[in-house]
Amino acid sequence: MEKGHDSSSSMAASELYTKFARVWIPDAEEVWKSAELTKNYKHGDKLLHLTLEDGTNIEYNLDEKTKNLPHLRNPDILVGENDLTALSYLHEPAVLHNLKVRFTDSKLIYTYCGIVLVAINPYENLPIYGSDIINAYSGQNMGDMDPHIFAVAEEAYKQMARDERNQSIIVSGESGAGKTVSAKYAMRYFATVSGAATEANVEEKVLASNPIMEAIGNAKTTRNDNSSRFGKYIEIGFDKRYRIIGANMRTYLLEKSRVVFQADEERNYHIFYQLCASSHLPEFKNLKLGGADDFHCTNQGGSPVIDGVDDSKEMSTTRNAFSLLGINEQNQMGLFQVLAAILHLGNVEIKDRDSDSSAIPPNNRHLQVFCELMGVTYQDMSHWLCHKKLKTAQETYIKPIPRMQASNARDALAKHIYAKVFSWIVDHVNQSLRASVKQHSFIGVLDIYGFETFEVNSFEQFCINYANEKLQQQFNMHVFKLEQEEYLKEQIPWTLIDFYDNQPCINLIEAKMGVLDLLDEECKMPKGSDDSWAQKLYNTHLKTCTLFEKPRMSNKAFIIQHFADKVEYQCEGFLEKNKDTVNEEQINVLKASKVRLDLLVELFQDEEKATSPTGTTTGGRTRLSVKPKEVRPGASSKEHKKTVGCQFRNSLAMLMETLNATTPHYVRCIKPNDLKFPFTFDPKRAVQQLRACGVLETIRISAAGFPSRWTYQEFFSRYRVLMKQKDVLSDRRLTCRNVLEKLVQDQDKYQFGKTKIFFRAGQVAYLEKLRADKLRQACVRIQKTIRCWLVRKKYLRKKHAAMTIQRYTRGHQARCLVKFMRRTRAAIVIQKFQRMYVQRKLYRQKQAAALVMQTILRAYMARQKYQGLLRNHKAVFIQKHVRGWLARQRYKRSLRAIVYLQCCIRRMKAKKELKKLKIEARSVEHFKKLNVGMENKIMQLQRKIDEQTKDNRLISERLNGLETSHALESEKLKIEVSKLKGIEEEAKNNANRVTSLLEELERLRKDLTTTQKEKKTIEDWATKYRDEMEQMVAELKEENGLLKTEKNDLNRMIKEQSQQMTEKMARALAEETHQLESDLNEERSRYQNLLTEHLRLEERYDDLKEEITLSVNVPKAGHRRTDSTHSSNGSECTYNSEFAESEESSRHGEDVTRGMDTSLTLKLQKRVTELEQEKSSLRNELENREEQFQRARARDDEEHRKSRGAELEYESLKRQELDSENKKLKHDLTAMRQSLLGNAGAEAGAPGSAPYKVLVDQLNTLCEELEVRKEEVLILRSQLVSQKEAMQHKETMTEPLHYAEDVHNMKDSGAITQAYLSLKETNRSPTADFHRLNEDGELWLVYEGLKETNRLLEGQMQQQRRSYDNDVEVLRGELQSLKEENNRQQQLLAQNLQLPPEARIEASLQHEITRLTNENLEMLRTEDPTEYRTAKLNILRRMVDLMEQLEKQDKTIRKLKKQLKVFSKKIGEMGAGQGESVSPGQMVEETVRPVNIPRREKDFQGMLEYKQEDELKLVKNLILELKPRGVAVNLIPGLPAYILFMCLRHADYVNDDQKVRTLLTSTINSIKKILKKRGDDFETVSFWLSNTCRFLHCLKQYSGDESFMKHNTPKQNEHCLSNFDLAEYRQVLSDLAIQIYQQLIKCMENILQPMIVSGMLEHETIQGVSGVKPTGLRKRTSSIADEGTYTLESILRQLSAFHSTMCQHGTDPELIKQVVKQQFYIIGAVTLNNLLLRKDMCSWSKGMQIRYNVSQLEEWLRDKSLMMCGAKETLEPLIQAAQLLQVKKKTDEDAEAICSLCNCLSTAQIVKVLNLYTPVNEFEERVSVAFIRTIQTRLRDRCETPQLLMDTKVIYPVTFPFNPSSLALESIQIPGSLNLGFLTRV
Repeated sequence: MEKGHDSSSSMAASELYTKFARVWIPDAEEVWKSAELTKNYKHGDKLLHLTLEDGTNIEYNLDEKTKNLPHLRNPDILVGENDLTALSYLHEPAVLHNLKVRFTDSKLIYTYCGIVLVAINPYENLPIYGSDIINAYSGQNMGDMDPHIFAVAEEAYKQMARDERNQSIIVSGESGAGKTVSAKYAMRYFATVSGAATEANVEEKVLASNPIMEAIGNAKTTRNDNSSRFGKYIEIGFDKRYRIIGANMRTYLLEKSRVVFQADEERNYHIFYQLCASSHLPEFKNLKLGGADDFHCTNQGGSPVIDGVDDSKEMSTTRNAFSLLGINEQNQMGLFQVLAAILHLGNVEIKDRDSDSSAIPPNNRHLQVFCELMGVTYQDMSHWLCHKKLKTAQETYIKPIPRMQASNARDALAKHIYAKVFSWIVDHVNQSLRASVKQHSFIGVLDIYGFETFEVNSFEQFCINYANEKLQQQFNMHVFKLEQEEYLKEQIPWTLIDFYDNQPCINLIEAKMGVLDLLDEECKMPKGSDDSWAQKLYNTHLKTCTLFEKPRMSNKAFIIQHFADKVEYQCEGFLEKNKDTVNEEQINVLKASKVRLDLLVELFQDEEKATSPTGTTTGGRTRLSVKPKEVRPGASSKEHKKTVGCQFRNSLAMLMETLNATTPHYVRCIKPNDLKFPFTFDPKRAVQQLRACGVLETIRISAAGFPSRWTYQEFFSRYRVLMKQKDVLSDRRLTCRNVLEKLVQDQDKYQFGKTKIFFRAGQVAYLEKLRADKLRQACVRIQKTIRCWLVRKKYLRKKHAAMTIQRYTRGHQARCLVKFMRRTRAAIVIQKFQRMYVQRKLYRQKQAAALVMQTILRAYMARQKYQGLLRNHKAVFIQKHVRGWLARQRYKRSLRAIVYLQCCIRRMKAKKELKKLKIEARSVEHFKKLNVGMENKIMQLQRKIDEQTKDNRLISERLNGLETSHALESEKLKIEVSKLKGIEEEAKNNANRVTSLLEELERLRKDLTTTQKEKKTIEDWATKYRDEMEQMVAELKEENGLLKTEKNDLNRMIKEQSQQMTEKMARALAEETHQLESDLNEERSRYQNLLTEHLRLEERYDDLKEEITLSVNVPKAGHRRTDSTHSSNGSECTYNSEFAESEESSRHGEDVTRGMDTSLTLKLQKRVTELEQEKSSLRNELENREEQFQRARARDDEEHRKSRGAELEYESLKRQELDSENKKLKHDLTAMRQSLLGNAGAEAGAPGSAPYKVLVDQLNTLCEELEVRKEEVLILRSQLVSQKEAMQHKETMTEPLHYAEDVHNMKDSGAITQAYLSLKETNRSPTADFHRLNEDGELWLVYEGLKETNRLLEGQMQQQRRSYDNDVEVLRGELQSLKEENNRQQQLLAQNLQLPPEARIEASLQHEITRLTNENLEMLRTEDPTEYRTAKLNILRRMVDLMEQLEKQDKTIRKLKKQLKVFSKKIGEMGAGQGESVSPGQMVEETVRPVNIPRREKDFQGMLEYKQEDELKLVKNLILELKPRGVAVNLIPGLPAYILFMCLRHADYVNDDQKVRTLLTSTINSIKKILKKRGDDFETVSFWLSNTCRFLHCLKQYSGDESFMKHNTPKQNEHCLSNFDLAEYRQVLSDLAIQIYQQLIKCMENILQPMIVSGMLEHETIQGVSGVKPTGLRKRTSSIADEGTYTLESILRQLSAFHSTMCQHGTDPELIKQVVKQQFYIIGAVTLNNLLLRKDMCSWSKGMQIRYNVSQLEEWLRDKSLMMCGAKETLEPLIQAAQLLQVKKKTDEDAEAICSLCNCLSTAQIVKVLNLYTPVNEFEERVSVAFIRTIQTRLRDRCETPQLLMDTKVIYPVTFPFNPSSLALESIQIPGSLNLGFLTRV
């Protein structure tokens, strides 16, 4: 372990132990506690001033002797590293803290410690062991992925294949640490990645052995619910192809004592509890079992049940595993019978007979059951359980034994039987797992107990710790060896490292006179005891060995100093456990069992041959196994007497020999706490186990040398910031050397290797400190500059603001001054005018006062003068009036006397009048008071009265004047008097009128009062009504408002509901569409997976055939064919069909397969048959559904078209008929009216007459009939619409109209018309009303006659129209036939003109014969059909004969022509002069040759003819030996497909079904063979995918199906297949295309797979963004682009190469899009999976790199116009993961944003990324545990799969959209490079 002075020896302590430096100090509770220095340390200080994490200040005293400083703490950036050796400071607190952070915070249970994998038991099921994780780790380097048991297993598997060396995985740890689970997962990994090489599923058997061994070898302890109580070493065998072929298991030191004894809270072996839990099963009734509490062997611990474990289900699992491993039901029941017997034996009660003897009570139930189950007698077993046999030299004694010894003998027998059962099961498991072929290599998995120390340690703990001492020694030597190899490889001077060697401890145990030797010696002594053995130990080792000690207070114990700790062993029981003795007589009783069980015979018949009663087994190993010595006949008893310690030592030596011969891999399991709490870390327990398992020893060894190792490029990238520009050289090694010499003065602290720089412990931390200081200085400088810039910017901003303020302030002040000046001037002006006003006012006041005074004075003077004048005037006036008064008095006295007389007379008259007037006056006044409303009338009357009074006064004055002046006018006065009398009368009348007026006034007054009362009532009612109305209006307004609000709410709700319904319908439609699409894709995927499985089985079948063939040819040495020769020779075979091949192979291998195991062949054949049946059924079902759909669709379309036409025609006819009827009726009505008017005259037309009534009745009747007709129209229309809807919805009506079917069945309009007329007749209204038109019925007869006449005329007209139409059609047909005949004759003429004369004549004759024959046949056809057939047959026979004769003549002509050529050549040779003359035959040839070539090209119909025997040559040249690169570059795309289809067309043209079948079968088989041979070549696979699709499209395009002929030209339609329907072969080709597509995807995946991680994750596309962190022994792939390193450009180039290749091959664009989508899915899935499994990649800078890389991929898609292919969507999870690395991860808002952002990532993936997030620099922060829990809480309601990784093996279902070709077949030219000269163009 590293000391404090070692950690600081690289530089002065004062440089490291400075203020704020963090250290580790010891602590009693937490083992180590973190603290921070508050003061710099100086040399010589005796204490350190520290501050704990909780803020407590303490003083740490240094050790006065050693002066060792506390351990320094690593920087936070290194905390949580995958490899403990990556830590700069390697010491115990750093290791403990790193494990704690990874385990509790990041939930990571695996950590590397150099070559050791440290696994901490989480006590919780984690989703990190699925098949997706296995696939992710498969093929990866151990350092490239996060630590995992799968990474260790992959490393072992890879080294086995690479180094050809056997491997071992050593899993160790104490009970409950998870050793068994780790070993189980390692074996599962091997079983998954390798597969099985034999017919049986060996990997399943290997995995199935786990539940069996757990049931019989595992038990519950206080530390573990499933603790392995034995050690096992499983060798998994592999063949040369590194596939699992078998396995072998060796066990060590089974804890037999657990069978009869368990401590509190512990259980016996699981199998006993499983039996008790299954005792209710019928097959277990005879075992007579009960609950676990009923048996002494299972109830001692008091804890028979394990939480979460169902023992009955576990029993079912165990039995299934037995069956899978080949242990039949009989042996299983035998096993359970023996195990049940052990339970009953444990319940046998032995009682004391006396002090020296014991006995079993008679009829003991449990002993009876035991004897019954074991088949022994009750007396013998009860006797020998209480007695033993003693043998001496002369005789034998039978001695009773005490109860205690008898109980021990009983328990020993139970333990012995269980050990035998255990060994038997292990033997049979090994037999089942044993390989049937030779084993090439193996990987061993050692699951062995770790170092154990308890309060009481006995023989078991001693053996366990002894085994761990041996394993620790091997581990130390291996670590030392690896260190030495690394140093030598890097050419660094090797210095011996002092490490703990435990060989002295091993010698103490196993050497001569060691502990085991003395124990065996004591066991041989007759009276040996534990005490005597202890004394021998004390005497032998106490003074000679420092590792052996004696306890102070005990003489029956000893202490051994192991590598992990001191252990005190109690000597009691050592001898008994080492002897492991069993009463032989009891064994003999069991051997004499009468039960017919092979199991019992096997258990006890060869007792002497058993070499390991503890369960150690042999056999099954083919290499590196120690062969046991041959056993002599007389040595069996000696072998049987071997002690347990001796056997264990031998088996351990054997194990160590095996391990030393293999490459070991170490897994150290740690138990985090004793309470089994999930993810709870107890530092004390962890430190104990770390010290015991050797992890800290590994750290110490690493720290003693150069633990930190950097490549030069990594060092340069990391510490480039410490270099100056002048220090950077082109040579990285020299640059690093120069920099290190400057930075680290002591050159002993580092060494330069060939490729790496080696640093001592602490140096990397020092460099990190320098780097951090440099970065901090740079940050300070940057902050200084930025702050200066910010402050200066702030100052300038303030300056500008101040100047602005000053400017505005000065402006404001100036404006204020101007304003003040203006106000001052205004004030002066105001003052001026104010003063002027005051003075003027004062002046005016004074002026006014003066004027007033003058006025008063002048007035006073004037008044005085006026008073004087007035007095004078008044005096004169008084005098005047006095004088006048006196005169008047005199006159008045004289006048009064006169007047008095007059007055007396007048008084008498006036009194009368006065009385009247008073009455009248009083009435008027009263009237005025009573009725104010009549005032106007009274005023009028008063005026009249005044006028009359005035008139009267005038008249009286006149009368007086007349009386006085004119006496003579008396008469005139009389007249006037008479007038006055008249006026008086009138006045009287007026008085009467006044009376009437008064009465009227009274009445009016009453009316007024009544009116006022009514008015008041009305006003009250109106007021009340108004109030009510106002209240009602208010209520109505309020109600209206509520109604409006409710209406608005309802409208809003309706809108919302309609919107919701719309959205719901749209969503439902989208979901249904999505569901249908997903169902379709699932169906396609399932179908394509079946095809893949079928292809795999076919390949397996072919491989087996090849193996059979090879096994046949093995005896011939030197003639073994390679793959290339086999494929080339195989291409020469016949490609008839797969069945032909299978028959041929069966014929060749018939003799071989007779002696072989045919189970695999039968299984494969059965599986192939099932798959083919399933495939054919699926295909048939699909075709049937398609046919049904097409048939139904065609039928519906036809019915709809027919019904629609019939409906329209029927409706138009009905409407026309109704219109014509309406017109006729109107015309008849008009005629009848005219006739009636003409016959009857004027009277007849009068209203009410009989004709008038008749006309009205007729009019009414006609109107009624018109209404009836209208209703008929409506009814007909509604019926037609309902029929149309019913036909559209394909629903059958319950009561169909009887005429609807008739309408559908009618073929022409005439039938429809007749049907309508009959319908009209049936629907016509009753005619009885029309007969009432007149008595004779003449009008009715006329009317009916007109209607019949019209019908006849219409019928004749329609008949003439039909005949006319038929004539026109006939004439058109004749005209068309004449045109065709004319065109044919013209074509024949043109062809004949191009032919030579001879051929022209023959063609003319042939065409003429054909024409005459057709004419004769037509004549015979019209006359007699029978004669027509006979004549046709005769003519055909005659034509065949004529053709045969013509061919014979042609052959004769050709032969003669050849002879003629020969003769002409001979003649030419004979005479030179005659050479110029040309023979006629040659002239013919010369004229024929240039003419025939264009004729053939013109007549070429796009077909190629070949002979049947040339089919193999065609397939070989066109498929097997064709080079795709040359065809793709030089020829048209899809040329092989076109050529094959043209050959197929000719076979169809000649109607040769055998040729069609063999050609298609040969083509398909050849494509499969070329793909099998060159399936890893992308060009080949892409080329044949394109050609297969083109061939498939050609079969569709030229199939004759209308749906595929829409885009064809007329010429292409002429080239359609005419004789065969190749729909089935289209399906076969579609399946082949799917297989090729999947092969293409696999090929691309194999090419892209090595590039993805390097290019997308590791390579720095943006240089300088990512920082390289210090790494440990498990080096990762460098992110620096070296030679051979893949970059993003490599991926883009490869994608472009894929795309260009597919485009050159003419692959369909839609298919290219699907391929690109699959490519991008693979890239995204692999990148995301590696991101989720690599802690070093989860950083902010890496997120930026990923997003940049994804943008480059999207740019590539844009360049290729593939953005809409769906490839971008497949990268969405990766994009969201990159965004997750870059977003803030602190607050709840951040958590909400993350939850909404990462909708394509699962909860497990989000939490995994957050847990793995690691800062690259010290300036970043880690994600807190609370934040991760917040994320988990928010995502709790998500419905998703718990799968962590994406499935990279997913292949999207492929579709092949129909893509017709515009290329004309007749224009295709066959190049000579294809060597297809044997094909003839037709």
